[in-house]
Amino acid sequence: MATKTELSPTARESKNAQDMQVDEVLIPRKVPSLCSARYGIALVLHFCNFTTIAQNVIMNITMVAMVNSTSPQSQFNGSSEGLPVDSFGDLNKAPKSLSAKAPVYDWSPQIQGIIFGAVGYGGILTMAPSGYLAGRVGTKRVVGISLFATSFLTLCIPLAADFGIVFLIVTRIVQGLSQCSVIGGQFAIWEKWGPPHERSRLCSIALSGMLLGCFSAILIGGFISETLGWPFVFYIFGGVGCVCCLLWFIVIYDDPTSYPWISTSEKEYITSSLKQQVRSSQQPLPIKAVLRSLPIWSICLGCFSHQWLVSTMIVYIPTYISSVYHINIRDVSMFPSLPFSCLHG
Repeated sequence: MATKTELSPTARESKNAQDMQVDEVLIPRKVPSLCSARYGIALVLHFCNFTTIAQNVIMNITMVAMVNSTSPQSQFNGSSEGLPVDSFGDLNKAPKSLSAKAPVYDWSPQIQGIIFGAVGYGGILTMAPSGYLAGRVGTKRVVGISLFATSFLTLCIPLAADFGIVFLIVTRIVQGLSQCSVIGGQFAIWEKWGPPHERSRLCSIALSGMLLGCFSAILIGGFISETLGWPFVFYIFGGVGCVCCLLWFIVIYDDPTSYPWISTSEKEYITSSLKQQVRSSQQPLPIKAVLRSLPIWSICLGCFSHQWLVSTMIVYIPTYISSVYHINIRDVSMFPSLPFSCLHG
């Protein structure tokens, strides 16, 4: 039978003192989060996510102004300078006339659906590989180049629409490749910047920019379309993306050791926190266990259903409200943006 060894009070106190010393060595001294470099990185990522998602959804609100609903819903891409009325030609029930002059296109609902979904066609291919690529060549390069690409393509969308529907769809597909590279590649930065017990908070700060981007793009896009014309929606958000891209390349570094504006205490705090975690390279990836895991499949199903619902709301509510209730584009933009304002708050 095993016997339990009792420690004397002196030995017990000595052991507790040793344990406390070990804990003090293992647990790094926390530095303030206010005005820290790691939270500055999260804030810059917040603005980058804001810009990326805003550029993703502005087509959904500008489509109300881009499509000529007076003409038959033909299958070809033609342009005219007419103003939209309802499908029966009743001017009294038509949406309010747009103040700004801008090209209007004869796109059928099927063509509009392809334009809406073209971003997703490209995004499927780069969401997962972008994270792996960012871990290999650096998050700064992957996200920075992708952010510049999607911002430049956003500026080119009005020109692509004038060239034809094929050019517009191809531009949207390539834009989807870039946008999902920004979203998927950003998580690799927290491997070197995020202390394990702060990563959830840092990721929440960064990802909350997506909700703010949806809210702002839909709300502001309607006002810009009515006052300046729908092409200026792409010019403004594309220009904001270029500014964020410049900020990204100036401020962001792949690791805290090479960051020129970080304090010594914060650098030591981050590096000592990361040394305590188990390296992913030391653990094999359990692919078979992942594929057989019921909780993982439940998470995938929940995320798929949530994304389906959110995408349907973002994409089709502006067009639905405009065509069914005959509301002008400025007022149309207020309804889809309300859910995202509550989520961001």
